[in-house]
Amino acid sequence: MTVSKTAVVEARASRAARKEPAEASSESTALQLGELSELLGYSLKRAQLKIFEDFLRCVAPMQLTPAQFSVLLLLDRNPGRNQTEIANTLGILRPNFVAMLDGLESRDLCARMRSTNDRRSHILVLTDKGRAVLARAKKLVAAKHEARLNELLGPANRAALLEMLATIAREF
Repeated sequence: MTVSKTAVVEARASRAARKEPAEASSESTALQLGELSELLGYSLKRAQLKIFEDFLRCVAPMQLTPAQFSVLLLLDRNPGRNQTEIANTLGILRPNFVAMLDGLESRDLCARMRSTNDRRSHILVLTDKGRAVLARAKKLVAAKHEARLNELLGPANRAALLEMLATIAREF
């Protein structure tokens, strides 16, 4: 993308008219968000980014992403379900899910096996190592990540937020 000389000159003239220093204003003053701060989607995304950063810090020893953790949790609760069911439940596109499974399988955290009912389909199971990694990750998430969120929100707000998010996911 190129910026025309006219646009640069107009921006400088505009700053000069408002008596703003050219570079200092962008470094010392936060950008004004305007309508962005009122958009739910933007606020949800910003919150998600902060939550994912904290989650990754908490489970760093386990080297799990939030999506991988979610897959392991579902496999633990739903042994023998097929790839499509797990991917669809989590909203992960098939090519991304296959790549994620390859990574989890290479770490011996889960295994794919041909379905006895449909040979075109693979069922997924946690390995013993997968169960051990998941157990440790769940403890880290509960003791650190979720504990921080609970402290920040309080029990009533936490419950209300979960309900509101579930409503959006279910009905929007």
